[in-house]
Amino acid sequence: MQRTKYVLDSHTHTIASGHAYNTINEMARAAADKGLLLLGITEHAPALTGSCSEIYFQNLKVVPREKYGIRLLLGAELNILDENGTVDLSERSLPGLDVGIASMHPGCYECGSRDANTEAYIKAMDTPHVDIIGHPDDGRFPIDALALVQAAKEKHVLIELNNHSLNPKSFRQDARETDEKILQACKKYQVPIILGSDAHVEEDIAEYRFAERVLEVVNFPRELIVNYSVDQYLDFLRENR
Repeated sequence: MQRTKYVLDSHTHTIASGHAYNTINEMARAAADKGLLLLGITEHAPALTGSCSEIYFQNLKVVPREKYGIRLLLGAELNILDENGTVDLSERSLPGLDVGIASMHPGCYECGSRDANTEAYIKAMDTPHVDIIGHPDDGRFPIDALALVQAAKEKHVLIELNNHSLNPKSFRQDARETDEKILQACKKYQVPIILGSDAHVEEDIAEYRFAERVLEVVNFPRELIVNYSVDQYLDFLRENR
């Protein structure tokens, strides 16, 4: 496998998510082969069809946090369920997550207006252990990019630039246009971002080539991309705990 210039990938899935195709061990070994130092495995939370039950997340404590010489962070890609920013894990389960990503998916969230969708993301940021807003670029859920970025800065939440969203095969809509608006606002207000591969197979771990094209277009500063430093990422997460 081709080695990567980045040290971490914050957003991947295993067979536990129901529509991914590798085990934890396979994903960790592939991440090590690519030269990563840290891998986030963030399974889809229960509201998404075919995914993990809540007990899966309550039992993450049994899984070693180091495999094949790399650090593992085990968490969830939480589903935002409504305009109040409600997510689909209980207060009992959230503290057991190493990292929490909050995202919108069809079938879990019914699209509202641009303002309502933005408010749902912002309210989800107030949920304990939500560290990242995942792929807020899906045109099926239009948002106010500037308001999202300003809220992320205020509430100490990372905004994800999701490589899968930008893949021409992706089912998400108008992602590039939205991502450019988000990145321009992050650049203006000095809000850090995190690249997420959203890998559902081991080959896609730390695959960011589509995201990199958008970063180049907006001339996005390297110092605002968290994926170059494990310490920076872990420090960010600690401040949220």
